[in-house]
Amino acid sequence: MRALTLIEARVLGTLMEKARTVPDSYPLSLNALLLGCNQKTGRDPVMGITEAQAQAAIDSLKVESLVFEARSNRVPRFEHNFQRSFSASEPQAVLLGLLMLRGPQTPGELRTNSERWYKFSDIASVEDILAELKARGEDSGAARVVQLPRAAGMREQRWAHLLCGEGPLNSFPRINLGNDAINPEAEPISLGQAERLQQRLQALETQVLQLQGQLAYLQKELGLSQA
Repeated sequence: MRALTLIEARVLGTLMEKARTVPDSYPLSLNALLLGCNQKTGRDPVMGITEAQAQAAIDSLKVESLVFEARSNRVPRFEHNFQRSFSASEPQAVLLGLLMLRGPQTPGELRTNSERWYKFSDIASVEDILAELKARGEDSGAARVVQLPRAAGMREQRWAHLLCGEGPLNSFPRINLGNDAINPEAEPISLGQAERLQQRLQALETQVLQLQGQLAYLQKELGLSQA
């Protein structure tokens, strides 16, 4: 399977989600799919995909046999074909779908977020499936998931999907500068850039702690209260 674009991954992930969480409304019309792609909850990053962009993604995914148009007497409806195309088990597909929609997550977060999709018995079972996906990628030479460096202040390492390619890491944590949806055409950062940003963040946090210690010492020497 070729590398997906960010919009293709969002469209595919949304179809995978709605097939499991709202089966009575599935397959989805283009309008329902667009609403699911651009919803504010359960999405990282929040996106502002247009109808034309969604239709273009559907058309390209249909070429890859990842999406089919369901028969309907009224409006066209669409369904995913991810598991058959990817030869994935249900738990493997669930984790990849969640990573496409919600960005990098720890095994604990994946288990919590999968409640409406699939019931994992414990965190260890999530870790086992992630290990399967990683081993599968190593065997085939086409990595599908990657374990990210441990983030500052976090006990668990997060995992990310690589269905959009190994270079772009499209959902690395970022500073939220507002409530606007991101531009899906914006250039993603690479895994190497993400790691360097993480290292820089950790260095800045260390400097802040040092400065806080120095400030507390000066306040004590000057007899000032520490508000």
